[in-house]
Amino acid sequence: MTLEANTAVVRRFIDEVFVARREDAIETLLHEDFVGHTWGPKPVDRLFLHDAIERVNAGLSDVAMVVADTVAEGDRVAVRLTSRARQTGELMGMPATGRTYEIEEMHWFRIADGRIREHWHVADLAGMFRQLGARSG
Repeated sequence: MTLEANTAVVRRFIDEVFVARREDAIETLLHEDFVGHTWGPKPVDRLFLHDAIERVNAGLSDVAMVVADTVAEGDRVAVRLTSRARQTGELMGMPATGRTYEIEEMHWFRIADGRIREHWHVADLAGMFRQLGARSG
């Protein structure tokens, strides 16, 4: 696959899975042996992502992601983006606040056979919880 094709797969994944939260896109865009390395205490698979979308649908509205930078080399694509959403339901154990957050995120993808095979990410979750009004200790 070309760098342009790999980048297009990643853009579709961000738009269709993360933003539109289309569960059917998971089957289309993720490799059957997909591994998400940073979504929990252990690597996760496509089934986990289906469950995560259900939780996000219950907790967030008005989701948007704006890609600032994309870098592609070989079978890897890295994306820096800003994500924004409004918390309208329970999210990670926190009751709905109605507040909006905006944070920076980095995502790294490995593409195999035209589909996303692996994913890693880093997000400013502390900033997200602070904006949503979470109180510490």
